[in-house]
This record gives sequence, C-alpha cells and structure tokens, in this order.
Amino acid sequence: MDLGHGIVTEGDDDSARKLGRIRLPERLGGLSVLDIGAWDGFFSFEAERRGASRVLAADSYCWSGKDGCTKDGFNLARRALRSKVEDVEIEVLDLAPERVGTFDLVLFLGVLYHMKFPHVALERVASVTQDRLILETHVDLLHMRRAAMAIYPDRELDGDPTNWCGPNLAALEWMLRDVGFTELKRVHLSPVWWRAGRAAKLAARGKAGFLRSLSQARVVYHARKPGRPGLRVVS
Repeated sequence: MDLGHGIVTEGDDDSARKLGRIRLPERLGGLSVLDIGAWDGFFSFEAERRGASRVLAADSYCWSGKDGCTKDGFNLARRALRSKVEDVEIEVLDLAPERVGTFDLVLFLGVLYHMKFPHVALERVASVTQDRLILETHVDLLHMRRAAMAIYPDRELDGDPTNWCGPNLAALEWMLRDVGFTELKRVHLSPVWWRAGRAAKLAARGKAGFLRSLSQARVVYHARKPGRPGLRVVS
C-alpha cells in the first residue's frame, strides 16, 4: 500500500495486481462503497481515492487479533492517508440494511471461500447492495458443468484451515442469480497457463494432485441488480 512520501508497505498480498483484475471503475464520484473483508483497507482507500462519496470498511476476523490478524495496519494507513473511510466490525452473516445501510457498490473480495454457508453469505451481501457487486473468489471443479461445490474440512486448500469451500462457476452464477443479481459479467478467470503452473508447483511439493489443482482458479464477477443504470466499467 502506498502511504505517500515514498513509503510503500511490503505486504503479503499483491493487491495492486488484484486491483487490475477486479476492474474497479476509475471514477466513483458520488457513489457509496462497502468493502467487505477490508483487513488493512487497500481497496477501501483506493475507492476513496477514486472519488467515492462514502466508503465503509467492514471486517471481523482479520481485525480480531486471531492468528496474528489485527486492525493495526488499517488504523495506521487511515492516519497516514488522512482518510475519511469509516469502519465497522461485523460478521458477513450479520450484514443487513438496518445495521450498515445500503451501498451503490459492494466489494466482496477474497472472502466467499472462507464462508461455511456461502449461499447465505451472498444473501446478506445482496441485502446491502443497491446496484453493483464486485466479487472475487476461489473456485474449484472447473471441469464440471453441473453446479457443484468442493468442501475443504481440514487444510486441503493451501494448508489454510480457514479456507472452507470452492464452488464451480455454475454454482457461483446460480447463487448470484438466486439472491437477486440479474446481470452477471465475468471479467477475470485465471488462465490455463497460470493454473497449470500453480498445479505443477503444488504437485512437486506434495501438497496437492496436479489434476485436482488444475481445476481450481480465481474468478471475478461484476453482478448487478435489476432496474439500475449501473456503473461504467473502465478497463
């Protein structure tokens, strides 16, 4: 994260590269934005920089102090940037209009596959989305056309016990439509060469079978509610 004055945090996540993949509109003037699973707030502060009139950063687990995750990075960045981004500590399943309000644009990035009840989570996310949702998540079982979902009860995905599920594209699109998003646009899917390289590395380390990992990817959808003018996506 660029904090100004030549100070850029190292970080564990290449958020700048992810920013290109999610295709966040260049101009958000006058729009309200909710960033679910904000952690250190990279995308919250970026939305503010692009002109959003109000930005609310929401998180729970990553601000809880569990597993070394805290709110310190978010607080430091907000002070350094002199930001007006608001914050609320709330679980995804507790999201509701009466708790946080509704927003023109909702960011739900890298969170869904941590949810034990992904369909219910998307229902709660939809309830606070007025127009557009940008969803980025892990997907699995890409070889299956029928709606299906992989479950990771232990550490099957990247050795991380907080990774819980991997819907395939058909299941993800069905869930999005079922909770009220009528227009879906897939703007990113990990290319085959990337998936093959990742699968080869995992297989070489004995962490996962090649074919199993080849069926996994990252995907980004822009989903819209009906009857809204929408946001113009700028590449």
